[in-house]
Amino acid sequence: MPSAKSGRVAERRRQRNGPLRSRARTFINKARELVESDDSNAAEKAVREAVLALDRAAQKGAIHKKNASRRKSRLMRLLNASASK
Repeated sequence: MPSAKSGRVAERRRQRNGPLRSRARTFINKARELVESDDSNAAEKAVREAVLALDRAAQKGAIHKKNASRRKSRLMRLLNASASK
């Protein structure tokens, strides 16, 4: 760390961003599991929750906006592929 203050700031940001990232990852994993289990209604609901968690994390700055967009796109593509089977 360049200075003690930047270390303190980084720690505060880590404390604030960690739960947002963790929540998004949890919802993504749940959505993927439900999509693979072929439970379409539950999968759609889980994907919606994951998208909201990703949007919230991006809005708060925990993850980059394009990172959230990429993850949402992958989830939606997975959901649509399973629905078309």
